[in-house]
Amino acid sequence: MMPIFTQRFAWIFAILLLPVGLPRALHADEAMETAGDVLQIALPAAAYAMTFSNDDREGRLQYTQTFLTAMAATYALKPTVDRERPDGGDMSFPSGHTSAAFSGAAFMQMRYGWRYGGLAYAGAAFVGWSRVAADRHYMEDVVAGAGIGLASAAIFTKPYLDKIRVLPFVSQEQIGMCVAMAW
Repeated sequence: MMPIFTQRFAWIFAILLLPVGLPRALHADEAMETAGDVLQIALPAAAYAMTFSNDDREGRLQYTQTFLTAMAATYALKPTVDRERPDGGDMSFPSGHTSAAFSGAAFMQMRYGWRYGGLAYAGAAFVGWSRVAADRHYMEDVVAGAGIGLASAAIFTKPYLDKIRVLPFVSQEQIGMCVAMAW
């Protein structure tokens, strides 16, 4: 049984994700763009909150490293590339909204599994879609932002093993692993 916080989190995402399948030609209205803006903050916040709900200090450090790396890479690339946005603005590449959202989603999946990560990835994909549909980014900007978020999580995130620890060992005579389980 999922904790009540997680159930509510899942329902909020499900409601917000209903329009994901709409064609790009419909464009994002103001509410869709706002939902993407909210999710680009909510996903990293949820990832960080999960480290507290699991009393996971190591995960907290890993997510801090993941998020800061994703944001540093994104905001270092923006002025360097300085691509014009579809709406005429500047610094379109890569999408900061998408890199933030995917850093949270990838962390949740890599640290705590697909049970949380699957829905989080759907939310992150919605963020990317909302940026393209609102003419704030090109598809390439969103793909690059997603890649940055995923890569930063892949670098820093290790699976959360609450009760089982696997430790490799090497000696002159043996190579193996020790499995420890707490209960």
